[in-house]
Amino acid sequence: MSKFSVVAMTTAAQMKDRTAVVTGATTGIGAELAERLAGYGAHLVLVARTADRLHETAERLRAEHGVKVLAVPLDLAAHDAPRRLAQQLAEAGIEVEMLVNNAGISDLAPVAASDPVRLRTVVDVNAGALAEITALLLPQMVARDHGSVVNIASTGAYSPAPYVAAYAASKAFVLSFTQALWGETRNSGVRVVAICPGPTETPMNTRPTPGKRHPRDVADTVVKALNGSRSAVIDGRVNALTSFVFGRLLPARLATRIAERFMRAALPAA
Repeated sequence: MSKFSVVAMTTAAQMKDRTAVVTGATTGIGAELAERLAGYGAHLVLVARTADRLHETAERLRAEHGVKVLAVPLDLAAHDAPRRLAQQLAEAGIEVEMLVNNAGISDLAPVAASDPVRLRTVVDVNAGALAEITALLLPQMVARDHGSVVNIASTGAYSPAPYVAAYAASKAFVLSFTQALWGETRNSGVRVVAICPGPTETPMNTRPTPGKRHPRDVADTVVKALNGSRSAVIDGRVNALTSFVFGRLLPARLATRIAERFMRAALPAA
């Protein structure tokens, strides 16, 4: 048994001199969470595809916050990427206190007009890599009786979303996977939570959308959620209401038809 009690789950404010792994860490929500955790004194392992931007981000966070930052350029679409990440962590002797699975990709197109390989990649990155990285790093947390896993899902997890079908389905996996994992670990001292943002100002979502949130809003939600006990938290009251209506009140057929009309308007002009 560690010096931490079973109920003393790791919050953001407790991350000083401990290490967090953040995937998709150079832009959007991932970049904001890395910044926020560095502000709490956390050491970081940043994972992203673009090596130049990743190293620039790492150097800036070291200089501004005085924390250790390991940059790990990896394309999580590669099937061996999660194990390569775990191997680098083991070789560096890094004990991961917090895992933030944020990396995600999307594609706006009808399935019939999509590249089949791209659709598979969306699922592999958003769901497959997340599940494998979690399974690789979670046992250490459970053995220590403390740690945290934050999985970034989406409000799209609550109902089908035409034209981003693979993305929404992969996020439904993330939500269900995280809620099940919460049930498995809730007495272990490990905090597990899914955060479900709606439309957020990120490089993946540049379309003008009323009420669009900022990554710092999502970061605020993550910090608060780590202090709580819920298995899933939706970012923003409007997003929570919308998800409740589309996910629970409306019949699935009607919710899908409404979503289809909304998303069709966002499709690029032919």
